[in-house]
Amino acid sequence: MTPDSELPDWPGQRLGLPENGPRSVARIGRRLAAIAIDWGIAVLIAVAFFDYDPLATLAVFVGMQILFTVVVNASVGHLLLGMRVVPMAGGLLGVWRPVVRAALIALVLPAVFWNVDQRGLHDRAAGTILLRR
Repeated sequence: MTPDSELPDWPGQRLGLPENGPRSVARIGRRLAAIAIDWGIAVLIAVAFFDYDPLATLAVFVGMQILFTVVVNASVGHLLLGMRVVPMAGGLLGVWRPVVRAALIALVLPAVFWNVDQRGLHDRAAGTILLRR
């Protein structure tokens, strides 16, 4: 890749990440499946404890995203599908990155606009990237 106007051959190439396998950027299919798993779990919890209140479902979803991402660098869906959230700068995620990331995912729109490296606005704001394990 020479000129800036050329698109990379795969997501993460310009970041020095492999095309596929471990440490490659997680693709959209895995991401959608993971969020469906996470939302399904949030719905089940909301049905069981909150009589399926939509706001309670969203609160459970956001809470799960924050808790699991802080503790194990991945949501339940991410874990099941072999992905993890890592900070772009290296080091630990801390607490603020998962909080920002989850809040923006809850708004939906930041998660659907991504760049050539498939980093959504939520990941760019939090300084993270979703990689395969």
